[in-house]
Amino acid sequence: MTTTAVRDSADGEGRGSSVIVNAIAVLRCFSTEEPLLGVTEIASRVGMHKSTVSRIMATFEAENLVRQDPETRRYTLGLGLIAVAGPLLADLEERRVAYPVLQELTERTGETSALMVWDNNESMCVEQIASHHQVKHTTPLGTRYHDSFSSSIQVFLAHEPVERARSLLTSGTIAFPGMDDEALEAYLIRLKETSARGYATNYGETSLDEASVAAPVFDHRGNVVAAVLIPAPRFRVSIDTLQILADACTDAAAKITTRLGGVVRRG
Repeated sequence: MTTTAVRDSADGEGRGSSVIVNAIAVLRCFSTEEPLLGVTEIASRVGMHKSTVSRIMATFEAENLVRQDPETRRYTLGLGLIAVAGPLLADLEERRVAYPVLQELTERTGETSALMVWDNNESMCVEQIASHHQVKHTTPLGTRYHDSFSSSIQVFLAHEPVERARSLLTSGTIAFPGMDDEALEAYLIRLKETSARGYATNYGETSLDEASVAAPVFDHRGNVVAAVLIPAPRFRVSIDTLQILADACTDAAAKITTRLGGVVRRG
């Protein structure tokens, strides 16, 4: 029996649940890398019939959650999503506290600064202050990272229980290209070092033209609730400069931690 048939034969509650799951899957197809998508592209990614996707998109468009380009007939996310997410972002204490600190950080380093939060298995940007340089790396709101060598991913994984980190990596939830047992163990050691040092680096490991550093933000319970991230063009970052950025990043993360009533910790 196909997935569609299973859904069609479910009771009313099951059908309602599947519709919501399908709608969420459709929205998750959009990203900063691919902001414009057609019905056929979406249908192939979520494994649904094009007619089903068309109905979902028509409903989203009516609610201003997506909008359609009249010439290409492709969709992009609509402003209605801001109304949905706005109360969450406004009530996110880490974001409110971090904003002036990120402004200071960008002024201090000249590079983009961002606040990332951990959504169980991905790192997501909830605030950003862009660099004033003409050539810069940015992390738009809503950007999600799943790469094991992303500096913010390293920070969050470094503060997860080792077995959960291992599970996320071996299952492919966090991307680890070319992983074998030896590489996995080396990476887990790297996470321990990241926790002890207080920051993580990514020097061209996810993209040859990018360098980044990230440092954890703690709440009053000692839990990591966010990470401060500095992404920058690699041509502008020497190894010495990377250390300067790391120092600035950890200072900013510590300041946010203190303002949240937390205590900076290592190891």
